[in-house]
Amino acid sequence: MKKSILATGFLLAATMMPARAESGNGWVSYPGGKGPGEGKHVVLLAGDEEYRSEEALPMLAKILSEHHGFKCTVLFSADPDGTINPNRSEALGKPDALDTADAIVTSLRFRKWPDEAMRHFDDAIKRGVPVVGLRTSTHSFQLTGESKFKDYNSFGKKVLGESWVSHWGDHKVEAARGLVEKGAEKNPVLNGVGEIFADSDVYEAYPPSDATILLRGQVLKGMEPTSPPSSRHKTRSNDKQKQEINTPMMPVAWTREVKNDAGKTNRILCTTMGAATDLRDESLRRLVVNGVFWGAGIEVPAKTDVTLVGTYQPSKYEFNGFKKGTKASDYE
Repeated sequence: MKKSILATGFLLAATMMPARAESGNGWVSYPGGKGPGEGKHVVLLAGDEEYRSEEALPMLAKILSEHHGFKCTVLFSADPDGTINPNRSEALGKPDALDTADAIVTSLRFRKWPDEAMRHFDDAIKRGVPVVGLRTSTHSFQLTGESKFKDYNSFGKKVLGESWVSHWGDHKVEAARGLVEKGAEKNPVLNGVGEIFADSDVYEAYPPSDATILLRGQVLKGMEPTSPPSSRHKTRSNDKQKQEINTPMMPVAWTREVKNDAGKTNRILCTTMGAATDLRDESLRRLVVNGVFWGAGIEVPAKTDVTLVGTYQPSKYEFNGFKKGTKASDYE
């Protein structure tokens, strides 16, 4: 009798314990739970060599999981032994996680995934899965001519709304201040979003006419939140005309609704901010999380909770600056 009672007690205790994160070779998954995201799966793709997406996306996944109930899976570029290596542009852990994605967050740069991995991504896009694209995602892919999916080399331009153009601000010298576009203040993706400081620079960008501009990037004279705006002049790449660098300011965040080749519509939020260090800014985290809500068709709260889960001390952005020897299990 005592054994039966004890067994029942252990079973009840086990069922009451919160689900824990799981990980494998090149992936980590955080359980869903109660909240507006309950029953939804967000897949976050970390794969850039400079801006430490392998640190930023687990942080965002924990926020989406812990505060809002989304199941979240982060997929990394990793060596065969599971060590995270952003320089392995051909690698993607557990691409079949994309088969159940209800939203995708990308932080990619010039990936060269094999066709088998690209097939899962292509299927998700054709299902109409919404995408939140960060920073270098404007130039996500650099697939070879042999790839069946080489058309995705123009994913940035055709889907997100821009490809790689240039560093409009001086890289690592002139930081960015994100300012809400006049007239966009009531856009739900901007709920609770204020001025943003990003220590990555402003990208040159010309989103298409169907894009809704949410934020513009003021180029600063220095690398501090208090740095004044730059007043130098620069020549635009698109029409070779010279302008004062902040008149007008370049767009740094916009939304689109894009009809894909399968006839479905993908909701898109693209921001050219998004270095791991940028995401220390609460308003930028809120912009990204709001974008997931909006993309997934969930009402965006007036002020989405984006409180950090645990500690977040991102590495500075630089090539080959990733933490050596790290595995997905380190982000559980």
